Amino acid sequence: MNRRNFLQKSAVSAASLGLAPLVGSAYSSLYGQTAPSDKVKVALIGCRSQGYANLNTFLNYPEVECVALCDVDDEWLNKRADDVLKKAGKAVPNLYKDWRRVIDNKDVDVVIVGTPDHWHCLPTIMACQAGKDVYVEKPLSNTIEECNLMVKGARKYNRVVTVGQWQRSDPHWDEAAAFLRAGKIGRIRTVKVWAYQDNKPTLPVKPDTNPPAGVDYDMWLGPAPKRPFNEYRFHYNFRFFWDYAGGLMADWGVHLLDYALEGMGVGLPKHVFSGGGKFAYPDDAMETPDTLMVTYAYDNFNIMWDHACGISHGLYDKKEGLAFYGENGTMILTRAGWEVIPEVSNNVARMEAVPFKKGEGKGLYNHVGNFLKCIKSRELPACDIAVGARIATMAQLGNISSRLQREVRWDSDINQFINDDQANALAKAYYRAPWELPKL
Repeated sequence: MNRRNFLQKSAVSAASLGLAPLVGSAYSSLYGQTAPSDKVKVALIGCRSQGYANLNTFLNYPEVECVALCDVDDEWLNKRADDVLKKAGKAVPNLYKDWRRVIDNKDVDVVIVGTPDHWHCLPTIMACQAGKDVYVEKPLSNTIEECNLMVKGARKYNRVVTVGQWQRSDPHWDEAAAFLRAGKIGRIRTVKVWAYQDNKPTLPVKPDTNPPAGVDYDMWLGPAPKRPFNEYRFHYNFRFFWDYAGGLMADWGVHLLDYALEGMGVGLPKHVFSGGGKFAYPDDAMETPDTLMVTYAYDNFNIMWDHACGISHGLYDKKEGLAFYGENGTMILTRAGWEVIPEVSNNVARMEAVPFKKGEGKGLYNHVGNFLKCIKSRELPACDIAVGARIATMAQLGNISSRLQREVRWDSDINQFINDDQANALAKAYYRAPWELPKL
């Protein structure tokens, strides 16, 4: 579907769903001139951490009203209901433990999906089917197959779906990418991307237990394999187990690798090879690599990913970031800002230095604002679902190569690995009954 048809059909769809007042309401409503009839009614699925950080930011916009919260854990559901009451001065009218009740609620305009990664696909697609727009956390999903389905669902139902890669709305990232694409540091041969995270320590093996009181653990597992409850597979630490997530590569990689592609103006690579494993904590409970290096090979340059759990000093003494190595200079780009260090030959600099340009630090706030504007205009948001799908796939390519301990070759035209049944099997989603992948 081309962009013009997408926007036209989205407007028709919005009108048929009774959302015409939102589409036609004043652009200035984002800046405090919102009438009660213009309220954007938001529901959050997954309340504990980043999901609530997202909702809390939504509530900084005066036209937003929270009408539903959903979480499988009573402790966090009730805590967030209190938090919303304190912030908004108004109680949340609907508290659910089953996310399907959020989808059934006709008052909901927007769904925020803040669940673990393995639970991103189904709520997002079902929300789209129900005529709701979606803000879904990154990475877009836990498999390449789900990524493809989610993009297909958003387009089929003409919904605005944005992914929580909020750096897409922090201006200094795009400013840096534009500087690179203008060729000012010369031909780039290597891009290094890293995340050294000392706040992700070892997970000592612990015995399985019964789920805590008030937790619907079977719903938390959802389509993932049936396993006994273990606190180190639950809440925050889910991200280190293949059933639910993709480790540090998926957690940080989608933020940073996204701008490796933007800066170089390229799509997915054809050749990927990884090396890594549990080098720091070989006997702990974590399944995903605590140490990993991935080479994404292109025709004239490489993008190299490097992550480590339990270490904080990455390149240039920064915990995470990107370095673009050009003939004339090196750009260093982080969440704090960017700078360019000139290459010096025979005491002569090949270009002028670019002193550190500080970012404004309002990425999440801007990202939510961009999404709210787009649900009115029906334009594609700053991190449209197709952008999130591309970079989630990029992370999966690195993880799959690591799991197979060999090179993999990718064909973007057909969204498959080339002549590689093992790799293609790891790209698929396998749902536990009675849950099923959507059929679109």
